[in-house]
Amino acid sequence: MLQSDYDERVYAGVLGKIIGVYLGRPFEGWPNERIEDVLGDIEYYVHDKVGVPLIVTDDDISGTFTFVRALSDYHCDPQLTPKQIGQTWLNYLIENRSVLWWGGMGNSTEHTAYLRLTEGHDAPASGSMALNGQVVSEQIGAQIFIDGWAMVCPGDPELAADFARRAGSVSHDGEALHGAQVIAAMESQAFVESDIDKLIDVAVSLIPSDSLINRMIGDIREWHGQYADDWRGSFQKIKERYGYDKYGGNCHMIPNHGLIVMSLLHGRGNFQDSLKIVNTAGWDTDCNSGNLGCLLGIRNGLAAFDEGVDWRGPVADICYVPTADSGGGITDAATEARRIAAMGRKLNGSELKSPKEGARYHFSYPGSVQGFRGRECMVNNLKLPDGERALAVHFDPLSDGKTAEAVTGTFVESHETARYFEQRGYGLMASPTLNSGQTISSDVLLAKDVEQAIEVALCLHVFDPENRTVTVRDRSISIEPGERKTLSWQIPSLDGYPIAAAGIEIVAAPVGGILFVDRYDWQGAPDVVLQKRKGSMWHRAWVNGVDSYGARYPESFRLIQNHGTGLLLYGSRDWNDYGLKADVTPHLVARSGIATRVQGLRRYYALLLKPGTGIQLVRELDGTHVLAETPMTIDNYQTYELEMRVRGNQIEGYIDQQRILSASDGALTEGGIGLVIDTGRTATQRVQVGPLDRA
Repeated sequence: MLQSDYDERVYAGVLGKIIGVYLGRPFEGWPNERIEDVLGDIEYYVHDKVGVPLIVTDDDISGTFTFVRALSDYHCDPQLTPKQIGQTWLNYLIENRSVLWWGGMGNSTEHTAYLRLTEGHDAPASGSMALNGQVVSEQIGAQIFIDGWAMVCPGDPELAADFARRAGSVSHDGEALHGAQVIAAMESQAFVESDIDKLIDVAVSLIPSDSLINRMIGDIREWHGQYADDWRGSFQKIKERYGYDKYGGNCHMIPNHGLIVMSLLHGRGNFQDSLKIVNTAGWDTDCNSGNLGCLLGIRNGLAAFDEGVDWRGPVADICYVPTADSGGGITDAATEARRIAAMGRKLNGSELKSPKEGARYHFSYPGSVQGFRGRECMVNNLKLPDGERALAVHFDPLSDGKTAEAVTGTFVESHETARYFEQRGYGLMASPTLNSGQTISSDVLLAKDVEQAIEVALCLHVFDPENRTVTVRDRSISIEPGERKTLSWQIPSLDGYPIAAAGIEIVAAPVGGILFVDRYDWQGAPDVVLQKRKGSMWHRAWVNGVDSYGARYPESFRLIQNHGTGLLLYGSRDWNDYGLKADVTPHLVARSGIATRVQGLRRYYALLLKPGTGIQLVRELDGTHVLAETPMTIDNYQTYELEMRVRGNQIEGYIDQQRILSASDGALTEGGIGLVIDTGRTATQRVQVGPLDRA
């Protein structure tokens, strides 16, 4: 039986994770002495003091909310295997980008494991000491990516620890797995137990009594007894016995695990006090703070963030998860929480009821704004008269020509933001979640105490040829005090330029008041032509899963893949039935073509040209499955017009406007598009995605 507040506790855990990461990220790797000298006690966000953004791409967040997708991708099977989780790695991770943006063999444990997987070593061999050695195998990653596995197992620490072992073994071994099991077990038990000592007791009972982690936790509990009111006393003991100098590698799990346990005990379960301790102590601050933040978010619920400062306002639920799931890069805490809660409910034999008819922006969790921010207005989350929660847009009277708006990101917010992350090394790979041809709908309500009607409209921020964003809006409508209206707008052609943000604009308001946004959603197939444009944001809208792709070539899309199969990816999981057309010119290539219902690098349908051989319709899902094929003379350097149509279980392939292949297959029901290349070079000038009634 799931707890009545399970969904909300998951949301609090996700919030705690991202808040903790953002808090610790600006000074990751700093020793305690430098932190205290430069920043003092870490009691709030300090990004501004070191000149970096608050909300960033971070592997702690990306890995946590990516690897747990293995569970949903494999039908929430409680017997999910390490091998299947390893397949998930290969599907979502792009080498030298996303989670693997740094590292290399023997340097990054995760990159090492990824390379083992590509060599044919299935998990758990991929993360084993036998292949990778003890130092590499016992770095911190198994612990920092584990929170999602705990949140799908509320009140079941044994299953959470087992999932942690299975997931962690893809890349880690030895004590790293024990540390991951401890964190997962405590987080799972925190759904039903608040006593810190009892959480620790349950967790250590699930790992070997003679393990180093078990022994260290025992020592820290003893030191906590000696230095109950002085965390620095316990910290000094940890440094002396379990410090960084005792272990090899870039970021060993043992010292950092010790800081989490120390901070949990000395912080006495208080979110602000605990995160102050773990961040002020130093070492791998974003990892430690993220794990601890998630644990205390689960334990304390949303009340955790009411202790002291405003933790939630600056974050606004926003998080980035750049992967080969192209439309999943721009996301928010509520969305990720619902994804996890849906898996947890399915594992526990229940179903997640989607609020407000499944709207992507539903604002159902207390305080949730799902990335919405205001210009010339303020936004927060309030209850409507019917008890449902909504986004509350607080506006002042607007003079003639002045407007106010509340918008949320649907793509990279600006050219400057994109460049910042690229220069930092960890690019924000993402496709726009909203495209021309789709229909936005939103239910809005003007507070009844507003004295006059106002004018409102649906609006977009769209990139222009100069890489700036311009506002595009639908016609405005009048709304009276106390009146509820549904706004609807089919997005017109935007000449292929990506949409950066979407929301509500208050076009005219003679008086101030509150406009409630009850829900905000969009549906339908896109209707968009994608090709070379002036500026650079058009090509950043594609997620690069090939060895070489850039805007410097004369073709819109020149793809080069040195070994194996790569994809250039676009679109979102909410696309299901649509048509895709593209010209493809193979140049010394093993295979090339187009793909639909793409869910990463290894989950899609594709229509593929094989020069000198013929054409295939394939399903890529845990291996290549040829659904249909026919011999045909395919020449390099000749251009072919390819088309795929997907409707329900039916998949059709066309070449030069002639249907040539078809198949029935229901394994993949949704996903974006891709250009596919296998070992070689190919070129494409124009890609078109549209509804089937126009195909």
